Amino acid sequence: MKLVQRLIQRVRNEQGITGLETAIVLIAFVVVAAVFAFVVLSTGLFSSERSKETVYAGLAKTRGTMELTGGVLATSNGTQLTRLTFDVTLAAGGDSVNLDPATTSNRTVITYIDSGFTLSSVVYTTTTITGNADKLLEQGELLEINVDLTQNAGMAIGANKTFTLEIKPPAGSYMVIQRTTPASVARTIIDLN
Repeated sequence: MKLVQRLIQRVRNEQGITGLETAIVLIAFVVVAAVFAFVVLSTGLFSSERSKETVYAGLAKTRGTMELTGGVLATSNGTQLTRLTFDVTLAAGGDSVNLDPATTSNRTVITYIDSGFTLSSVVYTTTTITGNADKLLEQGELLEINVDLTQNAGMAIGANKTFTLEIKPPAGSYMVIQRTTPASVARTIIDLN
C-alpha cells in the first residue's frame, strides 16, 4: 500500500510539473503572438502614414493648377500671328499663382514649342479682369495673359502651324495649351479654339 501511495504521489508531482511546463509554453506563445501583432500593427500604421504623406504631396503638387477660361485669341498682321491672348483662373481648391512677369524669382514661366523651335521663357504681360490688380492669381480672380510674338525672337507662327504653350507656375502642375492656326491668317483677329 505504501508503494502504491508513493507511486500516486510521484505521478501527481509529475503531473504538476507537466502542467507548469504547459503553462510556461502557453505564456511564451502568447508573448510571441503579442510581439508579432505589435510588429504587424506598427508596420501597418507606418505604411498608412507614408501613404497619407504621399497623397498630401500629390495634392499639394496639383493644387496650384490653373485652367483656361474661354478661348485663345490671336492677332495677325496678315501673314503671321503677332499676339496671343487667353484668360486663366485657378482650378477648384488651387493655391495662388504668381503671374507677375517682372518678378525674378518664384514666378510663372511660359514655354513655347513648335516642330522646329523652342523658347523656354516667353515674354508676356498680364491684365487683371476680375479681382485685385496684384498679379497674384487667387481664387475667384480672372487674369488675361498676353504674349507679344514680336518681342520673342524666333516665334514666327504662320498658317497651318501647330504650337504649344506650357504655363509653368512656381508650384503645382503646369497647364498646356496646344493650338493649330487656320489655313489663312489674313484676318486681324483669329479665334484658335
